[in-house]
Amino acid sequence: MGEILKGATLIELTPPRLEQADLRIEGNKIEARGPQLAPKPGDRVTDLRGRLVMPGLVMAHTHLYSTLARGMPAPEQPLKTFRDHLEQVWWRLDRALDERLITLSAQVGAAEALLNGVTTVFDHHASPSFVEGSLAAVRRGVASVGARSVLCYEISDRNGKGCRDAALREADAFLKGGRSPRCAAMVGGDSSFTLDDDSLDAMVALATRHDVGLHLHVAESPDDERDARKRFDKGVMERLDEHGVLTPRTLLVHCTHLSWEELSLAQQRGCWMIHNPRSNMHNSVGYAPAGKFGARKALGTDGIGSDLIGEAQFAFFKAREAGFKIDPLHWLAGGQHLSAEIFGQPLGQLEPGAIADLVLLDYPSPTPLVAQNLTSHVALGLSASHVDAVMVDGAWRVWARQLLSLDYEELRAKAAEGARQLWSRMSAA
Repeated sequence: MGEILKGATLIELTPPRLEQADLRIEGNKIEARGPQLAPKPGDRVTDLRGRLVMPGLVMAHTHLYSTLARGMPAPEQPLKTFRDHLEQVWWRLDRALDERLITLSAQVGAAEALLNGVTTVFDHHASPSFVEGSLAAVRRGVASVGARSVLCYEISDRNGKGCRDAALREADAFLKGGRSPRCAAMVGGDSSFTLDDDSLDAMVALATRHDVGLHLHVAESPDDERDARKRFDKGVMERLDEHGVLTPRTLLVHCTHLSWEELSLAQQRGCWMIHNPRSNMHNSVGYAPAGKFGARKALGTDGIGSDLIGEAQFAFFKAREAGFKIDPLHWLAGGQHLSAEIFGQPLGQLEPGAIADLVLLDYPSPTPLVAQNLTSHVALGLSASHVDAVMVDGAWRVWARQLLSLDYEELRAKAAEGARQLWSRMSAA
């Protein structure tokens, strides 16, 4: 038994394409596409009345644990540098996490992501006070709402070699037994300035052994470059390249302070570069040269919410302000292509055989919507408020803007209480 989505306006991003057609979903895949599909015995027929259907959005980098940070009290000391932000806010927050708060923040963050049309979340996790079992806790939270995830633990030397070794063990254990059809894994790393050479080598060896990619912060601030020059007498990308970090399976996040030569090296090695414009602005680290990121690029939020359409619009307008153009369609499609590579499945498509990760949008545009002006509609009109329903792996997870797997109001109440506990722990640290 399947389901026919009848009377849809199907949207694909690269190249831009719109078509009035039906889709038939069976199991977790799109089984057929075409005009006026005839239902098979037992099929459910859902009349979409021209509403938009597009492949699910992909958040290529976030920190789900930051979901509970929203609205927390400001630090007593003024934050003058990026290092101040890390030491006084984010590193205090991740040290205050326990198993329950990890699961809760992942659950709330994934729920918000689904409501915004995000079907796949790439999470970059750290919890130095609760390392063993932490990725399983994140997986439980995300799975409880039905989203797809790509998880990693942020390996670092900033809490000492003992904690670093625990992180390597956690990553190894999860790569051995934590993955599932809707949960993939990578080897994560913090910024270069928090990693010694032996840690980089251990990360690369672990990724090679499990045949997965690396996911790490790069040049978010000038600290990476200064540290690499001071400790190793070389640039940060030269250092990463010498240790075998730069491969086609590597996600380089931020890339805010890379030179043209370093960006070119990343492209030569086939790396993915992940742009987080709102986080860059929030942390006052500067504007990433996103127009030079090449073809393998995608968008993340770095924990500043989960609105990918809004993130694409920020990227678009910030680029315009800087005097150049970027196409939000390419950035959104990049995440879909990345997800397809990671899962080894036809994701991000609306063709027969593709995995049915879909977003249904109720977007009553007052002007014509055609392939030729799709970029303009995404940049100037569409928003997460138009997300009406979300399907992941062939199952509806959101319908009529309501989560189907749990009571969202009850979850929000739990999150509010969890946030108060987290903030209290942070203030006491």
